[in-house]
Amino acid sequence: MRHRVAGRQLSRNTSHRKALRMNMAAALFEHGAIRTTEAKAKELRPFVEKLITLAKKGTLAARRLILSKMRDRDIYTLNEAKTDTELADKTVVQKLFDEIAPRYATRPGGYTRIIRLAERRIGDAGKQVILQLVEETRADADAKGTTSRRRRRTAKRREAIDSAADAQAQAEKPADAGGEAQA
Repeated sequence: MRHRVAGRQLSRNTSHRKALRMNMAAALFEHGAIRTTEAKAKELRPFVEKLITLAKKGTLAARRLILSKMRDRDIYTLNEAKTDTELADKTVVQKLFDEIAPRYATRPGGYTRIIRLAERRIGDAGKQVILQLVEETRADADAKGTTSRRRRRTAKRREAIDSAADAQAQAEKPADAGGEAQA
């Protein structure tokens, strides 16, 4: 029995699971989103989030820890003019430290999202999902006005209290003070 054993086995041995996790994390950092099964995405999510949190430190020790947990690989870009791929200047770990980690500098967690798809995989009817990196930070969301329902409700209450206070202040003003200003 597997009582209190953490993690999913994914019908693979330990080394195969580690290799799968490393390759999927590298693909996620390279492309920003990957399409996979629900079980693999749920297993990959905590691994990726811990790597991003570690990369936010930006130290040499953090870089070495990340390199020990995942293989670094070159990033290739598609050259549409030649319909061929070219080697980019960055590797996956460089992209993680230079682009991805600074994007989430103020975010305390929740760097990924799982979006469930309606269609099933053809071979075994496995549930398909898209695992993607969250694009906007909280500051961007607040600037756009897409805040949470609780924050919007609190803002409305504050506006109502302020307008009631203004109306009360106007009512308490003496009426002859306005008449003297006109004369």
